Amino acid sequence: MLEGADFSAYSGTRRDTLKTLSSGFGYLAFAALAQQAAAKSDQGALTARAPHFPARAKRVIFLCMKGGPSHLDLFDYKPELIKRSGQQANLGRDTVGAKLLGPVSPFAQRGKSGLWMSDLYPQLAQHADDLCVVNSMQTDLPNHAQAYGQMHTGSFQFVRPSMGAWTLYGLGSENSNLPGFITLNPPADNGGAQNYGSSFLPSICQGTRIGGSQLPGLFAALSGKTEEPGPPMKHITNDAVSRDLQRAQLDLIRGLNQNKLAQDVYHPEIEGAIESFELAFRMQDEVPKVLDLRSEPESIRKLYGIGQGKDQFARQCLLARRLAEAGVRFIEINAPANWDHHNMLKDSLVNTCGITDQPIAALLTDLKARDMLKDTLVVWAGEFGRTPYAQSGDGRDHNHKGYSLWMAGGGVKGGMTYGATDDLGYKAVIDPMHIHDWHATMLHLLGLDHTKLTFNYGGRDFRLTEVYGNVAKGVLA
Repeated sequence: MLEGADFSAYSGTRRDTLKTLSSGFGYLAFAALAQQAAAKSDQGALTARAPHFPARAKRVIFLCMKGGPSHLDLFDYKPELIKRSGQQANLGRDTVGAKLLGPVSPFAQRGKSGLWMSDLYPQLAQHADDLCVVNSMQTDLPNHAQAYGQMHTGSFQFVRPSMGAWTLYGLGSENSNLPGFITLNPPADNGGAQNYGSSFLPSICQGTRIGGSQLPGLFAALSGKTEEPGPPMKHITNDAVSRDLQRAQLDLIRGLNQNKLAQDVYHPEIEGAIESFELAFRMQDEVPKVLDLRSEPESIRKLYGIGQGKDQFARQCLLARRLAEAGVRFIEINAPANWDHHNMLKDSLVNTCGITDQPIAALLTDLKARDMLKDTLVVWAGEFGRTPYAQSGDGRDHNHKGYSLWMAGGGVKGGMTYGATDDLGYKAVIDPMHIHDWHATMLHLLGLDHTKLTFNYGGRDFRLTEVYGNVAKGVLA
């Protein structure tokens, strides 16, 4: 908005105020600020950037299984644990009186690779030859909040940028009309927004939440109970104000914010507001189309299990594929069911696996059919695993010393296991992979050197992996 502009679209006090603000800044000063803002936006975090070296993966879909899935009942086959089930645990003072508990469902070798998997994931088992199962994961603490935070940010002590934010900071986005980092249905506990926040990185790198505590409003058309017309995200379009008038308003607000930023020199909240307003304006064109699943053929909806009962997670998986196709760099899908099974282990696993099995298998099938799996890194992980001994008779306690996750596509070897826990599945003993190693490996697959992806803050360089981390070259295809 410049001096001499036409304010006839406004009326009364608002028109007088805008005239005063515009003339107060002066034409030249305001024009210079507008040019600076435009340049900053063009070179912002949503502009795609070259990786440090040729990348194997272009994007990440992170399937987050909050609560700590039991590796011993899903992916880590332990004949010795089966043999000794019911015997005294004898794994240290914390296990006094505890008895070993074998897997609650049979294991079998799957695919041409013979990958060991539980019967609880029958449809995912059909993709065994695509999976790289890491059976030697480790994290620092067996508490949900700390382990969940470390899984997402690399730190269990401090507020740090999330791995999605680091990915966006390093690579930018392939679509400037959409957020480069989106998290679907994130939990409000265990750190809440910190798990998808940007901390000291540019604010535009933070994740955009869809779902979570706003689930009824944002996912009304995705709930499975309704097929109401229109986009499934509220307030994407502004029916009260024309597009040209919105642009004029944003130009004025951006100029005011840039003037404040010039005075303060450093004010990340204002930088974030400028970027967010501009992104929200651009999102009006693309978001409704991307989020509207009705354009998908019935065969695809059926593949994911949409319309077959509890299908919230199925819709999120299909939406993740659409977001990946549209150029979103990092997509996190949070499972609606909690994997924290301290009791009723078998019934609980039947439920959580039943909710997630078909949608995850469909996502892998769909990505392969579109030739996208080869450059999409799909990750399935929780914050830790479970103990080989029973808790409450029919459950398992937390275990951070050894657990499993899997990766597929994006340059990892399929049909293999990496690392191993001991004979009872209690502690990683072969090729242990700490969270820092996992983060370093993910960034490597994206073409980023974790030691060079740094941001100077408070007088020193920070990175996702702190001062640790080694790339697990054994998982690379």
